[in-house]
Amino acid sequence: MTTVPARIEDLPRFQAQRRTLIVLVAAQVLSGAGLAAGVTVGALLAQDMLSSTSLAGLPSALGTAGSALAAFAVGRVSQARGRRPGLAAGYLAGAVGSAGVIAAAVAGSSVLLFFALFVYGAGMATNLQARYAGADLAVPARRARAVSTVLVATTVGGVVGPNLAAPTGELAHTLGIPYLAGPFLLAGTAYALAALVLTIWLRPDPLLLARALEAERIAVAYAQPGDTGGLLPAAVERRRFSVLVGALVMVLTQLVMVAIMTMTPIHMHDHGHGTTASGLVIAIHIGAMYLPSPLTGWLVDRYGRLTIATASALALLAAGIVAANAPDDSVAPLSVALALLGLGWNLGLVTGTAIITDAVALTTRAKTQGLVDVSVAIAGATGGMASGLVVAGAGYPLLAIGGGILALAIVPVVAAARSR
Repeated sequence: MTTVPARIEDLPRFQAQRRTLIVLVAAQVLSGAGLAAGVTVGALLAQDMLSSTSLAGLPSALGTAGSALAAFAVGRVSQARGRRPGLAAGYLAGAVGSAGVIAAAVAGSSVLLFFALFVYGAGMATNLQARYAGADLAVPARRARAVSTVLVATTVGGVVGPNLAAPTGELAHTLGIPYLAGPFLLAGTAYALAALVLTIWLRPDPLLLARALEAERIAVAYAQPGDTGGLLPAAVERRRFSVLVGALVMVLTQLVMVAIMTMTPIHMHDHGHGTTASGLVIAIHIGAMYLPSPLTGWLVDRYGRLTIATASALALLAAGIVAANAPDDSVAPLSVALALLGLGWNLGLVTGTAIITDAVALTTRAKTQGLVDVSVAIAGATGGMASGLVVAGAGYPLLAIGGGILALAIVPVVAAARSR
């Protein structure tokens, strides 16, 4: 079982936080490659094996459904034993799922493919859960920036992964594996290495150390005359409402982002674009999901959570408008649309994470964060599954503009939070 040092003063908070961020950054670079590689070809692989566009959103739906279960499990393990075993187990599951996708492609088994994609979703959930670990030891005024530091590390792997779709496909072909399963070779290796990095170097565990520091603070507070260290009922109610607001912001941004992102490679493929072109667009998208994180974190800490939440809704609306009006034979407008889509998601995720981390006590933090990410994953699964049906029935432009309009639901959520 993970433990914290007997003498807290031997590891000052800032030093432990710095070490935690360094280790998390290294793991996120690896896991970003694993995440992006699967996103690039998952829908294409399913379309090829199932010969159906309407079911092309199924891989995304299965992956995000698997990430919902994984988010719950990682949250519970982290709550009981700390971030290190929780995150490492999640990445290891993602590696197993990647191996299962390769086996399914070789065997031509759609049933095995569906199950493997479900397990593969654990890597996606863990990649997101890691952002909470970055905030455990951060002071409130720098919490969003700590979250953003972890997120931005995913950019490196996230941009490299899709652009290795063609080379890994060629490698897979050489090994006798179907071409479209090649990126999952990279995904499995990357997730396994991320698990190894966390297992070896994420010490002391940031959540357990934060709890020990908080227990020390509360003990001092109780020792002061007239100070109970507790919360009034009104404050508890405000915290619960804040959790709801943070969750809704992330749920809406995840649903819209996954729906449009999932069907963009299919839309491009159906209009004559190759794997290299779709890989480039997805790489730009994933770069926009994570690269702005340092600026986003600063903006959230500087101008407030609710202001940036509104900005996320506007960015997603702009993404939907641009994607809906992009010419079928042009890659550039879709690249802009997917960049705006990634930016809107980033603004919403950093904002929602900061709101929830501010509101939840350390004693229940990991469990609550895991449950929130379950709802986020379910939203992503819904978006992924519905996206294929919408495109098959009404076309990609309607999906894009509909997603942008749906994102505006964040605005009344923000208005309600301001009124409180």
